[in-house]
Amino acid sequence: MDFKKTILWAVFSMSALMLYNNWQVHEGKPSLFGGNPSSSVVATNDKASPTKVDTPAPLPGSTTPAIAQTPNINSGDIETSEKFVLQNDVLVLEISANGANVVDAKLTKQLTADKKPVELFQYTPTHKYFARSGLISLGNADLPNHTSNFKLAQSGKDGSGRPFIVLASERNGVKLEKTFILNPGSYVVEIGHRVTQSTVNTNPLVLYTELVRDASQEQKIGPFGGAFSASTFTGPAAYTDKEKFNKLEFTAIDKNKITIPTQAAAGDPAWVAIVQHYFASAWIPGDKFARDIYAGRIDNGLYRIGMQTPLGVVAPGAVVVEKARLFVGPQEESVLETIAPGFALLKDYGYLTILAKPIFWLLENIHAYVGNWGWSIILLTILIKLVFFPLSAASYKSMARMKEVQPRLLAMKEQYKGEPQKLNQAMMEMYRKEKINPLGGCLPVVIQIPVFISLYWVLLSSVEMRNAPWVLWIHDLSVPDPYYILPIIMAVSMFVQTKLNPTPPDPIQAKVMMYMPLVFSVMFFFFPAGLVLYWVVNNLLSIAQQWQINQMFGKKPAK
Repeated sequence: MDFKKTILWAVFSMSALMLYNNWQVHEGKPSLFGGNPSSSVVATNDKASPTKVDTPAPLPGSTTPAIAQTPNINSGDIETSEKFVLQNDVLVLEISANGANVVDAKLTKQLTADKKPVELFQYTPTHKYFARSGLISLGNADLPNHTSNFKLAQSGKDGSGRPFIVLASERNGVKLEKTFILNPGSYVVEIGHRVTQSTVNTNPLVLYTELVRDASQEQKIGPFGGAFSASTFTGPAAYTDKEKFNKLEFTAIDKNKITIPTQAAAGDPAWVAIVQHYFASAWIPGDKFARDIYAGRIDNGLYRIGMQTPLGVVAPGAVVVEKARLFVGPQEESVLETIAPGFALLKDYGYLTILAKPIFWLLENIHAYVGNWGWSIILLTILIKLVFFPLSAASYKSMARMKEVQPRLLAMKEQYKGEPQKLNQAMMEMYRKEKINPLGGCLPVVIQIPVFISLYWVLLSSVEMRNAPWVLWIHDLSVPDPYYILPIIMAVSMFVQTKLNPTPPDPIQAKVMMYMPLVFSVMFFFFPAGLVLYWVVNNLLSIAQQWQINQMFGKKPAK
């Protein structure tokens, strides 16, 4: 009996410790286990080094050309330059005349706590996060790049009614025209790079597309200073068909301990991104050519990840057009899956993705019928409870039998006081005769904990829960209950469950079990309301099931 309880509370305590440690890491604090949070792709790469120059240089062994001198960014030019606005019903973009960079992006359907659109891209003195592109070549030619002055060539709507802007810049006989097009209801910007060569140039040209961001965490919204509104992961990421999805920690880039795929073969899908809680941005270049991938830290505390696409030698009078797509939006799983191969991996479920993805799929399908995420969580809880019903029933039966023989256990403890070996033999003999497995209640708990943690990641990572109301005072399932009502109900339900279980013969252990509901409820004050709702419903169903089984065994004549 004591051994069983020890195992149960050890499992619960480790789960609670892991969740609390995740919270610490999400809030930017050191891990409880020491060191900084590590990425799954962190490794020493002797060939790559974080460059301080602003225009990308090729990686060692790359087929793309290097340049002898690189222009430096002039922050003042971008901040003070003219801005051109491009928008649809979900996105409002600002594109700077300096460099034709996308320096501001407002998501009009995603609102902050004060009902303002989420501003994903920003270029301010305190926060910089933007997308840029340009040309480089083998020689020292000054070509149109992200620091050049671009002029408005054309704007309006195309034949399909899509808003577009064309910005152009020309340097040393090379003209670069960037065309930005937005589709209705889409977070994907179609960007065409049209290169025209007017003079003789034997140096091959290279188009680069990159994302730039500082290492600051995104603004946290919600009670407790944003507890559990922090990012599951914030930083660059890359995907290739061969290497799949790789994440890069900012700290790993600083220490030159990153490993990323350096090249994507022609014809293979590939993209680079910067991920943060609920949202992401990504460049998805065309796959006509092999593309080089690079990442590093540049001046002013900024980090970047990008791709270089070789355009080859452009003959005088010739025109080359290379298309790319820029995603700026929320991590809505159903949308991500339609954009590019592997794009749904931007939504970070942690280590239990194999369980979290089907749980979210089921939750999303339930929501399609009921139209409310709170009721969807309740129905999902009932379904999970039904799946685990046989295991739970076996567990509760085992606990009921243990409660039945509790007086005999207490008598044995008194009889064999100071003789632990004889006590253990007597207990084992009784369990054998009564056909009781003292560990019978542990297995269901151990099996359900991964499901609970997976659901935790689903509710933490799903932007669909953001600002999603349930009923009455719960206006956002992704943040903690503002009035602590759900955590208090959960504490009461845990207390009832404790009373339904057999009382441990050890007085100290009995007191610990009585205090555990209070400890867990305090911890759940900081959990998303959706997760606490799941746990409350699960507890209530468990109480009903356990009470019924106790009633069945309580009617049996005492032996």
